[in-house]
Amino acid sequence: MGSNVFDLIGPIMVGPSSSHTAGAVRLGAMALKILGGDLAEGKITLHGSFAETGKGHGTDLALVAGLLGLKPDDERIVEAKQLAQAKGINISFEKSNPPDAHPNSVTFELTDKLGKQVRVFGSSIGGGRIIIKGINEFNVEIMGDYPTLVILNRDLPGVVAQVTSLLATTQINIAQMRVSREKRGAKALTVVETDQTIEPAALELMRKLPSVYQAMAIEPLE
Repeated sequence: MGSNVFDLIGPIMVGPSSSHTAGAVRLGAMALKILGGDLAEGKITLHGSFAETGKGHGTDLALVAGLLGLKPDDERIVEAKQLAQAKGINISFEKSNPPDAHPNSVTFELTDKLGKQVRVFGSSIGGGRIIIKGINEFNVEIMGDYPTLVILNRDLPGVVAQVTSLLATTQINIAQMRVSREKRGAKALTVVETDQTIEPAALELMRKLPSVYQAMAIEPLE
């Protein structure tokens, strides 16, 4: 597997640790993209070393900064909690150490201004890189490197084929695709990483499919 610039020299950032600062900012930013709305409230549960040493490394500030849309090199990261408070966004923190969690992991429970809620679990894996491993009750693998289509659908034959056919019709090439489900015939989550940006018109076509409950397009992290 080839290396990228983050692997070689690390990201430009504010703070002492790429995992605890740059990675944490990117985790917050990705969670906000998955929420897909204006953040009103968030509960952040820290796991592993995020829970043990995160405050000393400024991880809590970095996570909030990401939720506010700040970049890893933004000097306002140190003021993130005050900035959130000024915007009327209530952020609370908890700690938990499940035995199988990655050392630098976090769970976001977010609510937007319209009352929509989402739970996002992810890890900072070094050099500012991240992986999202869970959205609500579903296991996923999202790195934030590609435009990503996330579809909540009924687990029926032909749904995935309809999605891929629509993508082909709109000249969107699939880089990777994963499907997970609650149980046979129940809800499933389809995650498609693509080479091209998913246009709003294509997203609307996805949402009109009879077996699709929700569809969102997530832009890659910068």
